Amino acid sequence: MALVNENYLRLRGSYLFSEIARRVNEFKKNNPDADIIRLGIGDVTRPLPPAAVEAMQKAAGEMGREETFRGYGPEQGYDFLIEKIIDHDFRPRGVELSSDEVFISDGSKCDTANFQEIFGLDNIVAVTDPVYPVYVDSNVMAGRSGEFAGGRFERIVYLPCTEENGMKPDLPGTRVDLIYLCFPNNPTGMTLSGEDLKKWVDYARENRAVILFDAAYESYIREENIPHSIYEVEGAREVAVEFRSFSKTAGFTGTRCAYTVVPREVKAYDSSGKAHPLNDLWLRRQTTKFNGVSYPVQAAAAAVYSEEGRKQVRELIDYYMENARIIREGLEKAGYKVFGGVNAPYIWLKTPGNTGSWEFFDRMMKEAHVIGTPGAGFGASGEGYLRLTAFGSRENTLRAVDRIVNKL
Repeated sequence: MALVNENYLRLRGSYLFSEIARRVNEFKKNNPDADIIRLGIGDVTRPLPPAAVEAMQKAAGEMGREETFRGYGPEQGYDFLIEKIIDHDFRPRGVELSSDEVFISDGSKCDTANFQEIFGLDNIVAVTDPVYPVYVDSNVMAGRSGEFAGGRFERIVYLPCTEENGMKPDLPGTRVDLIYLCFPNNPTGMTLSGEDLKKWVDYARENRAVILFDAAYESYIREENIPHSIYEVEGAREVAVEFRSFSKTAGFTGTRCAYTVVPREVKAYDSSGKAHPLNDLWLRRQTTKFNGVSYPVQAAAAAVYSEEGRKQVRELIDYYMENARIIREGLEKAGYKVFGGVNAPYIWLKTPGNTGSWEFFDRMMKEAHVIGTPGAGFGASGEGYLRLTAFGSRENTLRAVDRIVNKL
């Protein structure tokens, strides 16, 4: 008799975005003429940078010739891409990395979900609330969550990000071992200063904890004095793993390429207290379970760092951040209270009149034909909010704001 992993049975219903898709599909079935504008899922809409397309086409051509064909590549990524990452994303910010500390992957969602595998089940996990669901769900699947009660899992420590604390998490009041931080934040769009991050680094050093830092949206930071990498903070190399992605930076959501930085200094401990470098353990995990990102995709990612590629990426980000400004300012002028949209492509909208998140989602879908993401899907502290993304077209962004302002 085959037995299931009963931890999967603790997961709360369907994945957030699957539930959104179900509701939208049902609405469309009953209202086939409805013109739906989607500002919910954070999927980009602009084409890949031409420099990346050209590089991918060239690399694909190489795969068709015997003298340039490549089979299995290194599981941790090709050096030509890793070196560009270090030279462009970190060294200009005073962060030095060695090539064996950067691991190329097919997505930061995969890496943030999979990295927990190398930790023991007795670790206490802390997450911000609201939170990107993958952090919680992957630990539920592994068996670290305990039972679900009162809107939360009993063994996970939730760090509320509310209006009262400026949407910035306070240090935990109890011991934790693994800390998930995502800044610029998904879903609230808020950021942490260097001083804010230093508190977390100091906490992790004092408690021998590990910070899992998701920096997928760092390229959207507009304000000065906001760290783009946690490694800009003194001591972070000892306690932090950083996840980054080309998905939102260069439009690779359908192309799949990302990377994770695991400094040699970051360690976890066995039951006897002996320290083990996470770099070695992650390398072992990846070489066992992952065959690497394809050569043409890595060639395309490397082209993002060319002079022309960087210019094209800046244009993409500027386009989306102008959308964010349009949404933020349009809703503010209409009297809505919003957060984010300054250093991130997300706007965190407070629902009017204490309306529930899913209730406001349904109302906006039915009356304005605009799709957002209910804040309650990101955690208990997300109740009463709704996330809008700036990844739509300019035309749809303008139309969506007009509909929300005039039809709700």
